[in-house]
Amino acid sequence: MTRPWRTGTAGLAVLGLTLTACGGTKVGDDSSSASDSSGKCGTFNLAVNPWVGYEADAAVVAYVAEHELGCTVEKKDLKAEIGWQGFETGEVDAILENWGHEDLKKKYITQQKTAVDLGSTGNKGIIGWYLPPWIVKKYPDITDWKNLNKYAANFKTSESGGKGQLLDGDPSYQTNDEALVKNLKLDFKVVYAGSETALIQAFRDAEQNKKWVIGYFYEPQWFFSEVPLVHVELPRYTKGCDADPAKVACDYPVFDLDKIVSAKFAESGSPAYDLVKNFKWTNDDQNTVAKSIALDKMTPEAAAKKWVDANPDKVKAWLG
Repeated sequence: MTRPWRTGTAGLAVLGLTLTACGGTKVGDDSSSASDSSGKCGTFNLAVNPWVGYEADAAVVAYVAEHELGCTVEKKDLKAEIGWQGFETGEVDAILENWGHEDLKKKYITQQKTAVDLGSTGNKGIIGWYLPPWIVKKYPDITDWKNLNKYAANFKTSESGGKGQLLDGDPSYQTNDEALVKNLKLDFKVVYAGSETALIQAFRDAEQNKKWVIGYFYEPQWFFSEVPLVHVELPRYTKGCDADPAKVACDYPVFDLDKIVSAKFAESGSPAYDLVKNFKWTNDDQNTVAKSIALDKMTPEAAAKKWVDANPDKVKAWLG
C-alpha cells in the first residue's frame, strides 16, 4: 500500500485515548487476547489499516478464523504505525500487511521484543508516482522525472500555491514525496487527498475528463484493472539511498510485504497464530477481494466468503 506508509513515529496518539475498533470497541478497553494455551482461539485482535488491499487481507483471515477456527475476531481500524503500540498490551495481536517500517521493527522487534516478524504475505508492494494514461499517450516523455518541470504548470490547483500539484493519499501513509520534490528540485507541491478513495476518484476523474493529475499510488491495487495508470520513472532505487528521509532522491524499493504479530500472541498457543503464520497469497488474490469490496460494494465478509469458496486448496494450506 504503506502502501501505503509514512516515515517516523512522532506525534502518534496513545491507543486507548483516540482510536475506535470496528463494532464500537474502543482500543484500550479490556478485552481478552488470543492467549488460551489450551489451543482454543478466544478473541483474535486484528489491526486493519486504511487501504482496501489491507481490508481484503483482514476480511479473508477474519472469515477463516471465525468459520474454521471458532475465533471471535475484533477488527480494529488503526493507522499503519499505531497498531505496533498495541502489541505489548495485547490490544493488537496481528498486523497483516506491513510495508517496510524498519524503524518500527528495530524498536518493537529488536529492542523491546514485543513483536515478531512472521514473514511474507506473498504480496509484492510497489509505491511510486503515477499518471493517467491519456496524459502519457499525448506526452510520452512525461514519464521521465527529468521532464516533469516542463509540464508542472498544467498540474497547478488552488491548493498547490502556484506550483504543480503532486497528489498523495492518506497522510498516515509512508511517503518520501516531500523530500523527493525538494531534492529533485521539482516545481511541485505535495497535497494530500486524504484517503485512498479520494485518490482513486481523482485518477478516475482525470482519465474520464482529460484532467491533469499526477500522484502517489501503489500496487497491489484493484484500480489498475479499471484505469491502467502509468508509473513515472524516478532515479533508480539502490540499497541505502533512502536511509536519510530528508535526503531521499531515489524511487521507492519493491517491498516484500510481511506479517507482524505480538510476542504474546506468538506464544499463546492460539490456532489463529498458525493461520496468520501460514497466510500467503498473491497480488491477484488480494486485488480480487479488494475489487469485490471497493467496486462491487460487497461487504468484506461476503467478499471473503466468495474468495474462500473459490480457493479451498489455499485455505486448507493455511489451516495446516
